[in-house]
Amino acid sequence: MQKYVVGIDVGGTTIKLAIFPVGEKDICTWEIVTPVMERFGEFWTAIGETVHAKFAELGIPYDQLAAAGIGLPGPIREDGFIPRCVNLGMGPCYPGKELEKVLNVPCAASNDANIAALGEVFYGSAKGYQNAALFTLGTGVGGGIIVGGKILSGAGGVAGEVGHFVVNPDEELQCNCGNYGCLEQYASATGMVRSAKRILEASDKPSSLRAFEDLTAKDVCDEAKKGDELALEALEIYGKYMGIALAHIQLTIDPDIFIIGGGVSRAGQILIDVLQKYLVKYTHIAEKTAGIVIASLGNDAGTYGAAALAQGLL
Repeated sequence: MQKYVVGIDVGGTTIKLAIFPVGEKDICTWEIVTPVMERFGEFWTAIGETVHAKFAELGIPYDQLAAAGIGLPGPIREDGFIPRCVNLGMGPCYPGKELEKVLNVPCAASNDANIAALGEVFYGSAKGYQNAALFTLGTGVGGGIIVGGKILSGAGGVAGEVGHFVVNPDEELQCNCGNYGCLEQYASATGMVRSAKRILEASDKPSSLRAFEDLTAKDVCDEAKKGDELALEALEIYGKYMGIALAHIQLTIDPDIFIIGGGVSRAGQILIDVLQKYLVKYTHIAEKTAGIVIASLGNDAGTYGAAALAQGLL
């Protein structure tokens, strides 16, 4: 009898769900609005109801559901406990156990960035590797670490919070986390723009970047590809600080592969080249450094990773 798993990726506004035959790609994906967390029970009830309804709609007997996995935007310990989930207003709980109550199958939970990394390892651009690290470069910088094919959560669930590696302790601007010189201040899309603006203010050299009223990270990368000197300088600064972070991971877990996702990753090869250069520069002791690839699953990485987490329960 065919068995299925469900992958669930929880965001602040929507919850993405997908049904997977065990060992295969998804056969059905859908979304629901994220329920208000002040009514905690309704959050889990809504997930349970939509999964039951989708199985009925597809004509799949519900007893063929074998397990489910869920990714949440918060630190989740290896035992499944989440102390808090600020973006959702979720308090201390065991999400996997709450999900089991409404789905009546074994369930597991992990941080959403870790889930995305697991998805890329099992289904995406890092398929075939057992040790990998994901960096998501967007409005902020997220991360997930996979060791031996399993998520590395750490004692308190904060393993993989690469965005808050301190890469420049001399930075005077404060990070949103309250610290100074975090990777997120340089390697996020806003960080790249901030670096570019600092360069433009400190230089009187001509640059095509000066023509942009609302400069974006895409603009910086596009102009760097065209050879603009100051755009290339901004990209070098970006590569330097990302290289420090990559090197820390390289010399800590020695991954097979680095996966780069998020909006900034759309820059493609020019980004990979500068990251690889600085990774090598800062890891002289390593006989071999990991390759760097662009994430391939996009917004589906969360559901794919949650499905892989669920299959680990079988």
